Amino acid sequence: MKAKNLKKRIRRLEARLQKGAKKLARLKQKLEAPSQKKLPAKPAVAVTKPGATPKVKRKLNLTPERRAQLAETMRARWAAKRAAAATAQSGPSGPEPSPQQ
Repeated sequence: MKAKNLKKRIRRLEARLQKGAKKLARLKQKLEAPSQKKLPAKPAVAVTKPGATPKVKRKLNLTPERRAQLAETMRARWAAKRAAAATAQSGPSGPEPSPQQ
């Protein structure tokens, strides 16, 4: 193995060991300080592992015609949804009569 590659490997290993020592010291410090007040736990929004990369959203390869067709379909769907919501709100506000009467 070349000397340059060996030096690089040694440098990386030393950096990793130093980072591990810092982490160990921080954990020991946390263990020795239980007298600190515990804060209420906050809900974790996005807990990921340190080495995990977020999933990348793929860009769709659409033709302009297909894109226009999808846009038109979605607009129609949204309009129908708005119309359904409007009719539900403007409907009878009182309780419905029971069918047993």
